[in-house]
Parts: sequence; C-alpha cells; structure tokens
Amino acid sequence: MESSNKRVTSGMGSLMTHIKLEHMAAGVTGGVVSSLALHPLDLLKVRFQGVTGGVVSSLALHPLDLLKVRFQVDEGPNHKHSARPQYRGIIHAFRTIVESDGWKGLYRGVTPNVTGAGVSWGLYFLFYNTTKTYMQDGDTTINLGPGKHMFIASLAGLATLTIANPIWVSKTRMCLQYGTGSPANAQFVGMWETLYGVYRLEGVRGLYRGFLPGVFGISHGALQFMAYEELKTLYNRHRNQPIDTRLTSLEYLTFAALSKMFAAATTYPYQVVRSRLQEQHRNYNGVWDCIKQIWVFEGLYGYYKGLIPNLLRVTPACAITFIVYESIITALTPPKDKPPAIKSSASAQ
Repeated sequence: MESSNKRVTSGMGSLMTHIKLEHMAAGVTGGVVSSLALHPLDLLKVRFQGVTGGVVSSLALHPLDLLKVRFQVDEGPNHKHSARPQYRGIIHAFRTIVESDGWKGLYRGVTPNVTGAGVSWGLYFLFYNTTKTYMQDGDTTINLGPGKHMFIASLAGLATLTIANPIWVSKTRMCLQYGTGSPANAQFVGMWETLYGVYRLEGVRGLYRGFLPGVFGISHGALQFMAYEELKTLYNRHRNQPIDTRLTSLEYLTFAALSKMFAAATTYPYQVVRSRLQEQHRNYNGVWDCIKQIWVFEGLYGYYKGLIPNLLRVTPACAITFIVYESIITALTPPKDKPPAIKSSASAQ
C-alpha cells in the first residue's frame, strides 16, 4: 500500500513538472481575441439553431454565435412561443435583431462568450499540452498517433467543460433574451447576475444544464485536435522535417480551419440539443426527450439548424485562436539548434 502511494505521488510529481503556464496564457489570449472579434456572428448562430424550423475571434464573430443559438432553439412553425421571434433566414434574423434591439443587440451575451472562450481555451491548452508532454516524457519529437491525441483531447475537454459549463449557460440565457418589450429582456443584465439568478431559481443543476450533451460534445474537441495534430505531422513528414518543426502562420491557419470544419460538421447535432436544454423558454424532460421531439417535429434537418452560421463563425474563430496561440508559444519557446530525429511512440517504448 505504501509503495502504491509512493508511485502515485511520484507520478503526480512527474506530471506537475510538465505544466507550462505559457500554454494557458496563449490559449486565453487566443480565445479572448477570437471571441471579441466574432461575437455578433455567434449570436446569430445561437438563434438560428432553433429558429429556422477563444477573446479576439469571439468579438468579431459573436453575432454569428447569437444567431446560431437562436436558430438552435427554434422549433419551426408547429411550436409558437410569444417570447421567441420567428426568423426566415440569416439576413432576416440579423435585420430583426438590429431593428428590435439596435446594433448592441448583436452583442447580447458577449461578456460570458468572451469569458468562456478565454477560460475554456486557456484551460484546454493547459490540460492538453501538460498531458501530451507527460505522455511524451518531455520529448516533443515523439509522435503519439491519432488514438492518443484523441484520448488526451477528451481528458482536457472533460476537465474544461466541468469548470466552464456555468459560463456557457449564462451566455445562452443572455443570447435568448428577445426584444426590449419582452419580459425576458429585463431578466438578466450581466453575466454575474445571470449566474446568480440561475443558481437562485434552479440551483446547481441549472448551472449544469446541457452538461450531458456537452460530455458527448467532447468528441468535437477530440476530433479537432486529432485532425490538427495529424495534419501537422503528415505535413512535416512530407517535408522530411521533425514533427515538432514550427510552421508559418498561413500553414497553422489552414490546418486549424480544416480540422475545425471537420469536427464541427461531424458533431453539430449535440450543440443543438445542448442549446435547447439550456434555453429558458422551453422545458424538455431530459436529453432523450429533446432528441425525440426534434426528430418527430423537425426531422433530421432539426439537428443541423444553424450549421451555416456556425461554420462561418467557428472556422475563422478557431483559426484566429490557433494563430494567436502558436505565435505566442513560438515567441516564448527558445529555438532549437538541431532538432533530434523523428521518433514514433512505438520506438520510444
């Protein structure tokens, strides 16, 4: 028993030596920049996911995120809710929001969006790179392979989701406050008030609405990081370079965009389910009830509402986040004189 405890302590100590806070700092910066840049698109994305029957990128694309959430919760003409407007498309939704709430309406929920992006990307990169470096035993030239990359990304995603889920609940609630004349409009005026209001009315359970589909959604990050790592590895091998060779900003942008589009299109239905469970205007009897009702009333199309504004938002947002992240890591990491030869995980054992 004592030797077992020593091994656990030794393992934890070894893991702690691989923690590098620059990964967290770079991730926070990239997430905040992208969130601030793209928040209006984010708003449109949220609303469209139910309507049509990272900090830099978030600000620019938040309107798409808002549209996405609003489209996600729209159940089509068969379900009418007085508090929820009906949108006929992205342009109509954009125009309706501006006419009802002004240009500031496109930035409803921007504070939790930017906060959530910064916290999530910062923690994700920290957890991911710490675990990855630990499994490589500090040798970044070792190729772990797609399976281990997905496993590491899943662990990082679960830890990040557990911490950040309340922030995303507050973002969804704020994005779904419609119009100045709606009673829901005055319900929450800020992120902290929203978090407190949800906790006061619904308890801890309210802060973790959508957590279960979020767990399923961890596969999104796992697929994205697996694809991103494999694209970089294959590209460097094609150039006969070590797999940890630094790339250009354009190359990082290309691989980040391709991996994000692949993951987003593959795992999108869970985002629709999560947004509907987090919405304040509609109650479902759990995840499976939500999935069933979407299928019965809207068919397969219902699971992909808001996909276009989502792709328009997340692709550039992810590209911005990864470019900022890789640029900061490059600036903080001392250059190597002569990179060691390429190794594989099999040969390293």
